Amino acid sequence: MAYFSRKKIDALQHLYKINLINSCSGFKSANLIGTKSKAGEENVAVFSSVTHIGSSPPLLGFFCRPTTVMRHTYENIKETGIYTLNSIHLDNFEDAHHTSAKYKKSISEFDVTNLASEYKKDCFSPFVKDSPIQLEMQFVTEYPIKENDTILVIGEIKGLYINDDLLEDDGFINLSKANITTINGLDGYTIPKLKKRLAYQRPKIFKQ
Repeated sequence: MAYFSRKKIDALQHLYKINLINSCSGFKSANLIGTKSKAGEENVAVFSSVTHIGSSPPLLGFFCRPTTVMRHTYENIKETGIYTLNSIHLDNFEDAHHTSAKYKKSISEFDVTNLASEYKKDCFSPFVKDSPIQLEMQFVTEYPIKENDTILVIGEIKGLYINDDLLEDDGFINLSKANITTINGLDGYTIPKLKKRLAYQRPKIFKQ
């Protein structure tokens, strides 16, 4: 088994270290965040850090890298307070990955990929058309992480759209049916398949 001490990790070549540390925590969620500036400039970007915060109220969080350089997604969210989360699936993961390229704010990633924007009800920000799961989010708060200057952004789910065939009777969303992707590290995309759902677990009772 390979072993990396902290000293060895610090001494690793930069790209090798990034790949190693981004992969070691396991598979990550894969989402496209859609935003729009007040001036009407659409933006969509891939994020692998979206995580469940709580169900009541329904909160999700994601991490932004340091804002020492332009972060269009973060800027638009702070400007308008509204954004969307859109699942990435087998048919669009390559275009989704391309949204990580650094374009000028005036250039929409929708225009340089096969991804298409769509609008629902009165949501200000664009959804990604044909995404099996789409969420309208409203900014709630943020927490600076002083250890590495990243920002945890927390939003509340204001609307949730799910393809009918994914939703089971008990509210479980079967991601496997839509070939929803996950991300391994920075650039490895995979399609997990549901093995089995297990019942709520309680402690075993041992005879005294």
